[in-house]
Amino acid sequence: MITPDLEHDNPNAIEARNMSVYYGSFRAVKDVSLAIEKNRITALIGPSGCGKSTVLRSFNRMNDLVPSARVEGQVLFHGENIYAPGVDPVNVRRRIGMVFQKPNPFPKSIYENVAYGPRINGWKLSKRQMDELVERSLRGAALWEEVKDKINQNGLSLSGGQQQRLCIARALAVEPEVILMDEPCSALDPISTLKIEELMLELRRNYTIIIVTHNMQQASRVSDYTAFFLMDSDRAGQLVEYGPTEQIFTSPHDKRTEDYISGRFG
Repeated sequence: MITPDLEHDNPNAIEARNMSVYYGSFRAVKDVSLAIEKNRITALIGPSGCGKSTVLRSFNRMNDLVPSARVEGQVLFHGENIYAPGVDPVNVRRRIGMVFQKPNPFPKSIYENVAYGPRINGWKLSKRQMDELVERSLRGAALWEEVKDKINQNGLSLSGGQQQRLCIARALAVEPEVILMDEPCSALDPISTLKIEELMLELRRNYTIIIVTHNMQQASRVSDYTAFFLMDSDRAGQLVEYGPTEQIFTSPHDKRTEDYISGRFG
């Protein structure tokens, strides 16, 4: 069980310490150490196959769902290692939510999509309390005004951008502290992408957001911090450079970061 944070002055939401991720004998991510600040947007960038999504999924134990996967090192959340014996991964995933690359609403009503998480987590809410939670979550995802008159329609009837915001509302409904987003705009048109980006900036007030993106412009627009990953000679993902986004994009310390940002490789 992850306990509430007693170190109120700790600025970090999540901290990876010498984390390596293996799929069988293959090391996909090598010795990553990374501290994610609270109430900030952190972008993970780098070429395809460099371990960005693997790192992201390690932050809420989604890699546990891959039978051959294992993690070495530590991932600290509220000062506790989420990979320590006895830690419930389901509890971890409630506290550290996830939004995937492709919108994946359940084939249920908009209302039931949002109510699903609290129900499977065993929350005992009255009808009025659940109504309020669904509305609050949809408002948090900037979707309420668009769907309030069709709350019982199937979530799959929404547009792609609305479906992605519904998935964000579904994540918000279980009241997480951190939201992981794995290329949440890659399947969306530019207008829907802009809405999601505006939503991320709004959500940052109350949540910590970590986003994987291939879109350099998106990383520079929305993130406060950027982590750049590359594959090493053994094809393992490694963290090359991490810092404030403006510094990474305008005056990176590593030549490889500069080459990637400027489009010279990757």
